[in-house]
Amino acid sequence: MRPLIPDPRAIIDRKALTLQLDALGGEGMHGTAEQRKQALVLLKAALNEGRRVVQVRFQAGTPALPTRQSLAYLTDQIIRLVFDFTVNRVYRLPNPTAAEKLSVVAVGGYGRGEMAPFSDVDLLFLFPYKQTPWGEQVVEYMLYLLWDLGLKVGHATRSVDECIRLSLSDITIRTAILEQRWIWGDQELAAQLKSRFQSDVVAKTGPDFIEKKLAERDDRHRRMGDSRYVVEPNVKEGKGGLRDLHTLVWITKYVYGIEDTAELIARGLLHAEEHRRFVQAMEFLWTVRIHLHYLANRPEERLTFDMQTEIAKALGYADRPGRRDVERFMKKYYLVAKEVGDLTRIFAAALEERHKKKKPLAAIKAKIKRPKKLEGFEVEGGRFNVGSETLFEKQPVKMLRLFHLAQEQGLDIHPEALRLVRRNLKLIDARLRNDTDANRLFMDMLCSVNDPETTLRRLNEADVLGRFVPDFGRVVAQTQHDMYHTYTVDEHTIRAIGILSRIESGALKEDHPLSVHVIKEVLSRRVLYVAVLLHDIAKGRGGDHSVLGEKVAEKLGPRFGLTAAETETVAWLVRWHLLMSATAFKRDIADPKTVVDFAQAVQSPERLRLLLCLTVADIRAVGPTIWNGWKGQLLRDLYYRAEEYLSGGFTGRRREERIAETKEKVRGLLAGWSKAETDKLLKRHYENYWYSNDVDTIVRHAGLMREADQSGRSLTTASRPDRFRAVTEFTLYAPDHPGLFARAAGAMAAAGANIVDAKIFTTNDGMALDSFYIQDIEGKAFDKSEQLKKLNTALERALSGDLKLRSAIAPERPGLPSRARVFKVEPRVLVDNAASNRWTVIEVNGRDRPGFLYDVTRGLYELNLTIGSAHIATYGERAVDVFYVQDLTGMKLTDKRRLQQIEKHLLKKIAPADEKASAKAAAKAA
Repeated sequence: MRPLIPDPRAIIDRKALTLQLDALGGEGMHGTAEQRKQALVLLKAALNEGRRVVQVRFQAGTPALPTRQSLAYLTDQIIRLVFDFTVNRVYRLPNPTAAEKLSVVAVGGYGRGEMAPFSDVDLLFLFPYKQTPWGEQVVEYMLYLLWDLGLKVGHATRSVDECIRLSLSDITIRTAILEQRWIWGDQELAAQLKSRFQSDVVAKTGPDFIEKKLAERDDRHRRMGDSRYVVEPNVKEGKGGLRDLHTLVWITKYVYGIEDTAELIARGLLHAEEHRRFVQAMEFLWTVRIHLHYLANRPEERLTFDMQTEIAKALGYADRPGRRDVERFMKKYYLVAKEVGDLTRIFAAALEERHKKKKPLAAIKAKIKRPKKLEGFEVEGGRFNVGSETLFEKQPVKMLRLFHLAQEQGLDIHPEALRLVRRNLKLIDARLRNDTDANRLFMDMLCSVNDPETTLRRLNEADVLGRFVPDFGRVVAQTQHDMYHTYTVDEHTIRAIGILSRIESGALKEDHPLSVHVIKEVLSRRVLYVAVLLHDIAKGRGGDHSVLGEKVAEKLGPRFGLTAAETETVAWLVRWHLLMSATAFKRDIADPKTVVDFAQAVQSPERLRLLLCLTVADIRAVGPTIWNGWKGQLLRDLYYRAEEYLSGGFTGRRREERIAETKEKVRGLLAGWSKAETDKLLKRHYENYWYSNDVDTIVRHAGLMREADQSGRSLTTASRPDRFRAVTEFTLYAPDHPGLFARAAGAMAAAGANIVDAKIFTTNDGMALDSFYIQDIEGKAFDKSEQLKKLNTALERALSGDLKLRSAIAPERPGLPSRARVFKVEPRVLVDNAASNRWTVIEVNGRDRPGFLYDVTRGLYELNLTIGSAHIATYGERAVDVFYVQDLTGMKLTDKRRLQQIEKHLLKKIAPADEKASAKAAAKAA
């Protein structure tokens, strides 16, 4: 492809620079240091000016293709100038021998004639058959001069024979030399390498090259996360990135000798429309990559959170109702990555089919066992193909039947069949969407016990799913710009279906024992599967996606063949799919009103079962690190209490009876205690303690308190790791005093412990008995001996006043990565007096940071509030801390002015650090 560089001399004028270098004089075998210094100044100025011109042009709207060609052109000219200066001015040979020849060849990406602003410069110094002292001197001088210019040069010095020998044994070297391009020096030598490489390497190793490049691609995908939907994708190496397109280019060049991808159309390897999509994807990804380099001022290939925001602005994206500019940009990115996946899969799989040396054993067996024809489809090498080019035109429903059969028979789909599907997507219209048979096939695939996740992903990759269910098409590649949601909405939904299927099969029994048991009792599987498919269907529409999604579910249910009752249940599940997690994670389950309110909203045991399974699948599919045993335990606790209420057991017994029963059980388990000791213990706790704890916990507390009282220690702690729940219960027993909870929270933050839940109790003789449920920074039980030792030391120092908590927290606790500072979380304080009969519930939202909980609890202490329980959750960059509080008289907070004061004070405590600094500066100035 000829370079498309406008006015190249404005970038660099090699002839003018040659004259300037010649004017330096000093011909001879050994150039002077002064001569080199002056040459370096001239070349560096030219390089910097050329880079500036290219950058200005790019930022003014020059496309990526001429930009990357311009950067390669600039580098070519610099290398030519350095070569000429070196061989003509420094190491001039009046009569060179046959061995004293040297060719400078570009290889790798630079060999393709395209560069990003900070790309490496990969050079091959080629000599005839053996290196000479002159050649060594020239190469060394050139390299040091290029390095001093700031170029990152990767190099090799080889003969033609060495290049051929190494190419045959090393696929990386073979690929680099495939991209060879003569720059300067002996042109005949470079031509000889090109000819020998073609005859001695390429002609003999075509199938081997294809096999190794496809294996290399698969390995790279695994290393990069094996998903094109990672939150910070690698534009160059990631799945759906530039390297996938380069793999296609390498293979076509190697096997077919194609230099320009447009030749793929004439060869019948790509249709004109497919080639257009290929070129557009390449241009978009290169545009993003060039912006990345310029913004980072270094060779940055990851599209990090902060870069996403900047590039969205640079590319002219603007906010739209329900979607921010950066979310619209990332949707485009993921759609392009998906497009790349489609193109490379069709092309590379077709090549693999034709050229692979060995076919997989499973495919050979499948070919033997399966019928060669089935319902108009052919089975080739374990894959379904289409027998007739007009099959879909005559029977559009066959597009769905193709995927249905593949799922049913456990086979793959041939890339040619996928290609034909893509070309006939327009046939998926309103008539087909309302076709009874088509909807039956779709529901069969969705609710199948045969890996529905893979089938849905195939449908989505082929754009069939988004066409058949247009509401789903709206969320394809839809992203949320935060650190909580790992995947796009469509990928998250498909993964949730896969998790639900594995729960149903029992594969996740160890992680989700209750869900595996409960799903067997679900009366309508298809209600559950449709609810999971639709739970996020209305994201990005500019309103509450649960409310909007309910309407979508009401519309789609009848189309899918659901009854009126089933549709109502699906719509309810979509509307309230966040209810169970919000209640479990943000409310005190030990408070009877929490359970009553939740159960009354759910209304039936069947809905409770469905909601549990939906909630677990939803959370698990958010990202690989979101789920943990503690969340599982909270959901199980809520489920059991709600189930008891819905079955009549919860309301059949009064609070006083439950407390009396608990006390009797505890009395019976305190072996070795005298009656007087037991009676004293039973009188020490208030009613809430007996109602909020199970018998085993109370017995453990009793032992701890007895031992502490006998020893006379002012502070006693105990830890109990629970690896299944991924949490450590840390109990603190000490004389109660104002601010105790805040100090304990600060000490835990300083020791690197994350509090996820806390129960605070005070005995009637003034002792605090507080239970903290803590995790390490990875969301696992905080149970290592050195961690607990550090925590106990920090706690002792904090309670004694020796530890300055605010200064101790920041250096000990790593916060979010600096690139995540782009995320803004509006601080918010919500006061709820309806959630509990005895407590006022305060919910504090803000940007997570080290010491956030300490700041909030310190604020509550300063407001003279008593904390009964705390429930701590983090959603990426967002901290959500919920506290059950009373005033010092043990009453709820109802005075409006008092509530306004609380909100104002807490907002001040959680304000971002830069806002606090501004406020302090303003106060000083005043």
